[in-house]
Amino acid sequence: MPWRRSSYSNSDVGACIEVNDDRAAVASVRDSKVPHGPNLSFAADRWSTFVTAVNNGFLSNP
Repeated sequence: MPWRRSSYSNSDVGACIEVNDDRAAVASVRDSKVPHGPNLSFAADRWSTFVTAVNNGFLSNP
């Protein structure tokens, strides 16, 4: 599975998530500090909706 980090992640801090959205129906997310630990899986359409909301500023801090 190809895991990737956002280009916005700050690898110096170590507070990153990685995502694997290579499969058509499922997107998985994990903590980059624990690559062999558990991950969360989401339906691909739900993950896409979440990412779109973040990109459009609907889930940003004030």
